[in-house]
Order: sequence, then structure tokens, then C-alpha cells
Amino acid sequence: MVHRMGLYEDYFHAMEKGDKKVEVRLNDEKRRKINVADTIEFIKLPGQNGLLKVQVTELRTYGTFEEMYKDIPLRDFDCEGWSMKDMIDGTYDIYTPEQERKWGTLAITVRRL
Repeated sequence: MVHRMGLYEDYFHAMEKGDKKVEVRLNDEKRRKINVADTIEFIKLPGQNGLLKVQVTELRTYGTFEEMYKDIPLRDFDCEGWSMKDMIDGTYDIYTPEQERKWGTLAITVRRL
């Protein structure tokens, strides 16, 4: 199955280079349809002027982003050297704590196609 998702430019380029191996999402209804071996087409945001195809190699669910960031090496997010506060604050720029409580979180490990 093929899924389409937006990905901000910095993260898009990091994944394109192979530095970002894990994508962070809410474990919402749309993401619960993703399975290992599925393809994700990431569209570069904000201009939607790039496409990157990856294959899902692993899915891990967590109750909170903090649990995720404590479990997975930060280098896999291309965030080596970041503090936990930086990681959480950056994530809350995209998702709200209310969304996190409602859906939980999903770590999507990928490899480029």
C-alpha cells in the first residue's frame, strides 16, 4: 500500500540524505493503516515541490513523544546533540499535547527506495 504525507523541508532533506531514519507521527486513524513493507511518498512542504519514496521497515507505538525519544537514539531522527526539551518543544510546534494524549505516538522507521 502507498501512503502520502507531507514533510517539512529540513526533515525531507535529512531523510533524502539518509541522516533521518525515523519519522515521528501521531498514531491517528490515518497512520494506523500503515504496515511494515508499505511505501510512503513524502511531499516536501511547504511548496510541495519534491517527492521522496521510502519503505516502512519498522513501526513502534508509544504513549508519548518523550517515551519515544528516550527509547530511540536521537541520531535516528537526525537530532543528535538535541536536549529532550528541544525534542519535545519541536514536536509540540507541530502537534499539541492534547493530540498526543488522544492518539499516542508512532515511530516509523524507513529506508529510501
